[in-house]
Amino acid sequence: MRRDMTEPEVMLWSRLRARGEERPIFRRQYAYEQMIFDFYCPAARLAVEIDGSTHWGDEKREKDQARDMWLKRRGIEVLRIEASDVYRRLGSVADGVILSALGRIDDLRRRSTFPVDGEGGPSAERSEEPMVEGAWSGSAAASAPSTTRSSASGPPPPLRRGGR
Repeated sequence: MRRDMTEPEVMLWSRLRARGEERPIFRRQYAYEQMIFDFYCPAARLAVEIDGSTHWGDEKREKDQARDMWLKRRGIEVLRIEASDVYRRLGSVADGVILSALGRIDDLRRRSTFPVDGEGGPSAERSEEPMVEGAWSGSAAASAPSTTRSSASGPPPPLRRGGR
């Protein structure tokens, strides 16, 4: 686990850490198997990753997609956000993350497959149905549009942290 968060992570965490009756609870630098998510909402089974310049190359994007699909098969959706979007539109990005989490919580409740009280971690029983593809695209007008990711097999590569 890194000792310090990156500047975009600090900015987003300042918005996600607020607690309230209608707000999902997020955890920062959440460890799952050999990975550490920047942020994780247990009730929504939603991992949030802030991608800086180290994620711009084709090879890194392919590894990210493979890891995201591996997590998806385990019932965890990954929401990837460009660090530049956090700098430019912090409020919209934070709102999009919160809306994505709330949408997944509602969907999981309707399916009644996963615990939704915030206590069900990634090891909770999972459905064989495809999960909802909820990912925020970075558009200020869009709250939580869907994206399609390519499939990959096998466990994900280790999550490498460092100079983003």
